[in-house]
Amino acid sequence: MNIVSYLVKRFLRFDKEQPFIFLSALLAFSGIALGVMVLIIAMALMNGFDNEFKKKLTVMNYPLTVQPKFYGTCNSALLEKLRLQFPDLSFSPYITSAVLSRSGDQMEGGYLFGVDFTQEAKVNAIVAEGLKEGMPNTFEVMVGKTLKEEFILNPGDKLTYIFTQMEPGGLALTPKIKRFEMVSTFNSGLSAYDKGFSYTSLESLQRILGIPENLYDGIHIHSNNPESDIKRIAEILPDTVSIRGWWEDNGNFFAALKMEKMSLFIVLMLIILIAAINIISSLLMTVMNRRSEIALLISLGASKQEVKKVFLILGIVIGLLGITTGAVFGFIGMWILGTFEIISLPADVYPTSTLPLDLNVIDFFSIIIGAFVIVLLSAWYPAKKASEVDVLTVLRNE
Repeated sequence: MNIVSYLVKRFLRFDKEQPFIFLSALLAFSGIALGVMVLIIAMALMNGFDNEFKKKLTVMNYPLTVQPKFYGTCNSALLEKLRLQFPDLSFSPYITSAVLSRSGDQMEGGYLFGVDFTQEAKVNAIVAEGLKEGMPNTFEVMVGKTLKEEFILNPGDKLTYIFTQMEPGGLALTPKIKRFEMVSTFNSGLSAYDKGFSYTSLESLQRILGIPENLYDGIHIHSNNPESDIKRIAEILPDTVSIRGWWEDNGNFFAALKMEKMSLFIVLMLIILIAAINIISSLLMTVMNRRSEIALLISLGASKQEVKKVFLILGIVIGLLGITTGAVFGFIGMWILGTFEIISLPADVYPTSTLPLDLNVIDFFSIIIGAFVIVLLSAWYPAKKASEVDVLTVLRNE
């Protein structure tokens, strides 16, 4: 029988005379398993929440937006040019104005968008869903669910909008005020957007603000691959306009999420590092208690490399068992958290009541490889000390 495999199996058994060594190895195994399980679940949660926020922000901020520079405009000619050159994309022109919405004594600040609802439905799934209740016509409006509930509005109720644009009124300038009829509601799942955004027809806002029919404040674009399409579109745009991606408007937010994810990964990896210290202590105690056996093996012809390999494999076996067990329990934990409503989520923020979990391949292998490297380094030092046992000194003392 191979001496290395025989000794590994023998040292893994429970020793009644030295139970603390086995207990130390068991703690190392448990600590690594727990660390890997927690790390897998934590990374899945971070990715899940990250993806949920991306979905929400992509819908309400639009994948791509063409906007005029400080001296330029977006017009119908540019819109037709984009539609002809990029038939695979959807375009929706818009006009927007900062407003105060008022109902009775209640007021809320926000933005009123004038859009072509037929085109807007192609680039905004939330608005498209809201159109099932009814399409706003001239001086009719679609409001968010949060604003509707706050103002206690019903279809057909009047909602007053106070615009920031001024107009002459007697001896002073007064803001433009217009009443709209609320005909439909949208629900993005994010209360800040549902409270601050309202939609009316393009013609309504053009008439109120005095904007010609062929001029727009910008053009929203729906794209499945905005990172690549932004380059294609930018090449044909005139110098008077620019194009922005949704990630550019939320760069700081996602940079913070990425840093938080990295920090969490490092902190939780310390759990595995602490557990690996138990591997070191367990193997060192095994070496100290088996010094006479090691010296005898070497004197009988076993090489120092074989002795080193025994303890290296012993540490790796304990670590790999912990990593495998942690991975299995991690996936079981993900399934439980994703299936059952153990933790309730606010319905006005998330579309689901269960935790969003998404563990990608890169994160999974980063956890496994990182844990294995820690285990390998932890096993190397005790294995080295075992191979350096002084045979003559040990046998003379024994």
